[in-house]
Amino acid sequence: MTLKAKICGISTPEAARAALDGGAGWLGFVFFPKSPRNLDLAAAARLAEPARQRAQVVALLVDPSDDQVEEVARGLRPDLIQLHGRETPSRAREIAVRSGCGIIKALPVAEPCDLDVAAAYESVVQHLMFDAKPPKDAVLPGGAGRAFDWSLVAGRRFRRPWFLAGGLDPWNVAEAARAAGAPLVDVSSGVERGPGLKDPALITAFLDAVRRA
Repeated sequence: MTLKAKICGISTPEAARAALDGGAGWLGFVFFPKSPRNLDLAAAARLAEPARQRAQVVALLVDPSDDQVEEVARGLRPDLIQLHGRETPSRAREIAVRSGCGIIKALPVAEPCDLDVAAAYESVVQHLMFDAKPPKDAVLPGGAGRAFDWSLVAGRRFRRPWFLAGGLDPWNVAEAARAAGAPLVDVSSGVERGPGLKDPALITAFLDAVRRA
């Protein structure tokens, strides 16, 4: 199976170009004011346009209101909405219907029982994402460069394709994917030179490592 990658938190044309040229399957745009990767909707739409027909466009939302869901769906026209908050399965279904988009549901993982939650979402979403559980006092639900024990996912079977996320970078992504048995990987802070500052060279290196994995 060929490993595929999503680059999340795109905020510049250079980062978008590096992701597309490197063969990323998904480009993620963040709409969460507390994140250093937060984007204006019009700016995200401009960055996403070259990706059409080359990669899937993903809008990352955190516990969004109906108004935000509708605004992003109209303004960005994403293929997928990534839900990175505490959205329940029923709320994820509502968002899918309201937006007309597929759903990626990110689930925080720290121990084996955290993976059991996935079953409730599998009839609702197109993809699952397993990310490191943030500390209780964390401001962000992800994107902090933290990893969880990849072996927790190894051998588990899910009805939906899933992304491994959290603490990945060009130097460990191949090892992480092998250890977890991941078909898909997601990176954000691991290809940055500072909070929210994507480095095109690191994006290229990450995608090169994915291709070789």
